[in-house]
Amino acid sequence: MTVEPTEVEAAAARTIFGPRLDLAHAYAQALATAGVERGLIGPREAERIWERHLLNCAVLQELVPADVELGDVGSGAGLPGIPVAIARPDLTVYLIEPMLRRTTWLREIVTELGLENVEIIRGKAHIVAESGQHFDVVTSRAVAALPTLAEWSMPLVRKDGQLLAIKGDTAQEELVAAAEVLTALGAASSDVVRCGESVLDTPTTAVRIVAGRQGQLPKKKAASAAGKKAPGSGAKSRAGSSGSGSRAGAKRASSSPGRRR
Repeated sequence: MTVEPTEVEAAAARTIFGPRLDLAHAYAQALATAGVERGLIGPREAERIWERHLLNCAVLQELVPADVELGDVGSGAGLPGIPVAIARPDLTVYLIEPMLRRTTWLREIVTELGLENVEIIRGKAHIVAESGQHFDVVTSRAVAALPTLAEWSMPLVRKDGQLLAIKGDTAQEELVAAAEVLTALGAASSDVVRCGESVLDTPTTAVRIVAGRQGQLPKKKAASAAGKKAPGSGAKSRAGSSGSGSRAGAKRASSSPGRRR
């Protein structure tokens, strides 16, 4: 099965992915074939790979500063992390995913595409947070309702960093529902933003939360973590085993966890 974008989608893809458009095509093809066969996306999604998955996710990069580390929580088939990494080779993108079959897929596709700016961490978000690792930007899509997602993801965000969660029409409602949780987690500000308005017929809606302090585990999880050895080196060794390039590894080595570069 060959998946080709419509004329409108192709024009948007050229703008978003630029000289790395071939990588986006290869990723779309992999999602529509092996991704469906292995249960990473539904069979009905194959016909709307470009609009619903690649372009919808890639435009999130408009909100991401240059040359930063980005953690993609609950990455699944690599969404939104891989489209963002293709569009923005200046970023170091960590795909955070607990399920073995999904991380196996992610390692395979990252190697196949030769994405030297992508690494993989197999683990749940709170386990990565227990290791002391933090990111300038943390992204997610279709992982959980915002109050729960914030509890999982905000501990991973560096001070003044951002949590960017792709949401739909309920974004504002979820933001209101999460207000108390966000205050407790040290959020400095939050808003609903739309990305890709100049290139997409239907822009992507996202919630943006700026961290007012270095990410910290909620008290219950922190107390639980204090009683056992933090797996900091383990999380990083798993990331390094993804087959990603030396450039990303060098970036990580030069930036100690929990300290903004």
